[in-house]
Amino acid sequence: MTTTTPVPENTRARSQGGADPSGVAAGQIAPPPKMRRRPALIALSVVLVCVGALVSAFAFQSMSNSQEVLTVRETIHRGQVIDADDLVVVRIGTDPALQAVPASSAEAVVGRYAALDIVAGGVVTAEQVTDAAVPSEGNSVVGVSVTAAMLPAGQVRSGDDVRIVSTTAGGGDAAEPETVEGVVVGVTTDTVTGNTLVNVQVSASDAPQVASASAEGSAAIVVDSQE
Repeated sequence: MTTTTPVPENTRARSQGGADPSGVAAGQIAPPPKMRRRPALIALSVVLVCVGALVSAFAFQSMSNSQEVLTVRETIHRGQVIDADDLVVVRIGTDPALQAVPASSAEAVVGRYAALDIVAGGVVTAEQVTDAAVPSEGNSVVGVSVTAAMLPAGQVRSGDDVRIVSTTAGGGDAAEPETVEGVVVGVTTDTVTGNTLVNVQVSASDAPQVASASAEGSAAIVVDSQE
């Protein structure tokens, strides 16, 4: 007696070349998905790498050129004695042409005079320090209060050679006004009157005349050639 085993329909279909019920042909493998290239992202990555390299190089160069130098905590006016408490040590990158005073030379600066005004936070340079007192022997410093019309706008600075002209001196229109030569040692603004207060070093014998003209409001400042 012969027993017949029924053949499954899917097996029969495959043997007869029929389609696979799963929908995928026999032996067919789905290809891997294609990766899409994005040129913009690639270019951005290259730029970021280059920028990072430049920043690192700049930081390294800055650290290599930096040194500890002296700066001032608050503004020091010309003629003022420099104290140790006025100085602050900072590490910055400086230009050799600036001639900044290194922190190791602090003792050589303390006790000397400011040759020029040194603004708060400013780097102390060799030309800003002097052994000469202001006013020097035989001279006096006089504060001259002048209106905007009595001095060149934005032209008066510490160290300038100037003449103080008394506009009412002489007693007549034909008389030549009296003048006194001096050197500017400081410039500030009077917050009460709005006038400019120019501290000028003049001869001790001329100081009373300059002070009188300033009190009368008849002093004008003339800036001479600095050459």
